[in-house]
Amino acid sequence: MRASPKNSPPNLRGEFHRYIALLLLALLMANLDACRRAPPSLVVDSSIVAYDIEQDPNDPQRSIPLHYEQAEGKRIFYDKCIWCHADASPAGPSNRSNLIPQPPSLSDGNVLNSLSDGFIRNIVTLGGSALGKSPMMPPWGNTLNEKEIHAVIAYVRAVAQPPYQAPGRSSSDYGVK
Repeated sequence: MRASPKNSPPNLRGEFHRYIALLLLALLMANLDACRRAPPSLVVDSSIVAYDIEQDPNDPQRSIPLHYEQAEGKRIFYDKCIWCHADASPAGPSNRSNLIPQPPSLSDGNVLNSLSDGFIRNIVTLGGSALGKSPMMPPWGNTLNEKEIHAVIAYVRAVAQPPYQAPGRSSSDYGVK
């Protein structure tokens, strides 16, 4: 018959209790060390959490992640603006090269980054001739609501190359800068 810790001689019982105490102490130390360590940082690919993506027109290897409002602007752009403000459309070549003066590509940050959001809102709403630009730019104010126009501006800012950087101060809605 095997001796249990209670029935074992006093010196074996003491060793058994020390063994258990050391084992518990080791487990406690291991848990305390785990609590002190910082959790591993998660690296999240922005294209995974994006609502939509846009292919960079200057770098086919790069995708631009878009949040919801920018994706709505992209949808409107592809429906209304792409025919005059892009070099190509999903249906083929655009009409941009046939227009005089040629309208800027809406991804051309060199041109559009210097324009305020208010100016872009007004030219989209009122049309080109209302702001001294091409009369071929129609007014979209009766077709698009304020939220849709704001979404188009958000999309234009997202795809601008070089990337758009918001100014430190707001500028006039009617001036170029």
